[in-house]
Amino acid sequence: MKEISRIGLVLVLVTASLVGQKKPQTASHKHDIAESWISAWNSHDPDKLTAVFTPDVTYEDVPFGAVNHGSAELRKFAASEFEGSPDLHVELASSSIEGEHGSIEWTFSGTDAGIFKTGKKFSVRGVSIVTVKNGKISRNLDYYDVATLMKQVGLLPPEDSAPKN
Repeated sequence: MKEISRIGLVLVLVTASLVGQKKPQTASHKHDIAESWISAWNSHDPDKLTAVFTPDVTYEDVPFGAVNHGSAELRKFAASEFEGSPDLHVELASSSIEGEHGSIEWTFSGTDAGIFKTGKKFSVRGVSIVTVKNGKISRNLDYYDVATLMKQVGLLPPEDSAPKN
């Protein structure tokens, strides 16, 4: 009888210790975050994009030094991106999210109709470093190759135009 009581006590203690623990993100849930991020950008809808993020998000476009705090600033930033490249398309290359931190590797392409207004097409690889809280992105840092972007839209000379010695 004492043996049954001990087993019962162990089961109760193990169950109690598991009740308060956070449920780990599954591999598909982690992939869903990246897919939602990509899908939101490809929707060209600032409201769909901001829905992927927490209301107090910090979204940084690191190469250009743009920092957006909160949904309202992110919505405005997204609207300018969609207007600046009406055919904007983001393609997922890979993603890795462990716990609250991860990365989303992507290719961003479109036609420059906004910031520089060159009308030229571009395609740039980059990565977003993200922090995830409660299934939404609370911090997003974008890193990408600005030199390639500038060459593609005609603001820097192409690589083959460098002077030869």
